[in-house]
Amino acid sequence: MPILLAIVSAGWWFIYRPYVEEQGWQRVSYRFAQCGQPWSDAQGCVVDGDTVIIGSGPNRRRIRITGYDAPELEGACPAEIRRAIKAKDALHAWLALGPFEWSGEDDPPRDQYGRELREISRPVRDGEREYLAQHMLSRSLASESGWGATQTDWCK
Repeated sequence: MPILLAIVSAGWWFIYRPYVEEQGWQRVSYRFAQCGQPWSDAQGCVVDGDTVIIGSGPNRRRIRITGYDAPELEGACPAEIRRAIKAKDALHAWLALGPFEWSGEDDPPRDQYGRELREISRPVRDGEREYLAQHMLSRSLASESGWGATQTDWCK
């Protein structure tokens, strides 16, 4: 399994990442609350481990973070639900660290549900970036997504 993860990660790094970088990145300084709690001074909220909402009313936008799949809050078993809560909390904590950047500029691609699809990263030092997907994957809070990825059974 570690070899497969390395192969998929390498494929993403050399094939998918340059495509995303060509799309352009936007700096984002929103503050996020947990959805279902008062937003007070937040501009958005964290729905689950891979989805956020920004704005409200007619300006409300749902964003699906790409590069990983988080377990579902309405999961198939208690273990998946516990992991989904941890993933949601981890996403909220990562976003709370401060400004970040997301791909897609003003016209990102959308999925079949109309959600914007965006990759998220943050500059860390000397031109290096921390990608949210790698952060979530390295902590076993999510599974690989996309071509060649295998479905994770969170109930095991």
